[in-house]
Amino acid sequence: MRGDIVPAPLVSVVLPVYNGERYLAAALASIFDQEYRHFEVVVVDDGSTDASADIAKSMPGVRYLYQQNQGVAAAWNAGIAASRADLIAFLAQDDLWAPSKLAIQVGYLNDCPGIQYCISHARSFLEPGCGVPPGLRPELLERDHVGGIVETMLARVSAFDLVGRFDTSLVFADVDWFARAKDAGVPMAVLPQVLLYRRVHNDNLTYRAIAEGQRDLLKTVARSIKRQRCTRAGEDSGIDRGQSWD
Repeated sequence: MRGDIVPAPLVSVVLPVYNGERYLAAALASIFDQEYRHFEVVVVDDGSTDASADIAKSMPGVRYLYQQNQGVAAAWNAGIAASRADLIAFLAQDDLWAPSKLAIQVGYLNDCPGIQYCISHARSFLEPGCGVPPGLRPELLERDHVGGIVETMLARVSAFDLVGRFDTSLVFADVDWFARAKDAGVPMAVLPQVLLYRRVHNDNLTYRAIAEGQRDLLKTVARSIKRQRCTRAGEDSGIDRGQSWD
């Protein structure tokens, strides 16, 4: 009916943490400082032995889940399973969102019902007193870039029905997920705004795992090529829902 008010969709924000006491409070604060207010926060503790659990539990509005250490992909999957919302977002324990992050992306998905997920631009910043870690291109600290990572994403739950969950055998499981989504033709959009600020410091898991991650990236590319060949041959592309393509 004309004039009806469309209710604001609930967003589940999934934040995995593993021994993240140094930055966790700031990451959570950037969620609770969002202009868009209709969200829940699910912190998935991946076996922390520091004060991460105390910090998460001290924040009103946080739903805290604990699991034995299984890696970030398993924590993402646990957060998705625990979600009560139709939209899902992710934030790392040491990164920060722009205050407008959810408002912009929820508004975009509301206006574009055919789009399954959107990502944004990101900006990296160096933590004071830390050097540039190996594996990070210095120019990424000098300009904005498209953030092809889950921390910039807002996705409909239906996107995970189409693509599947994250592959827990991979270090860079989000790269694999985006490749599977692309190969499956899942509609997405890249928004021009900088909505994520990535903290670069000496303990970044991404850069510490760079050697193993390079092997995973090669595996991801090989899987993608195989899916594309199957599609071109008119065969069932077999959307990868975590099964092996080896």
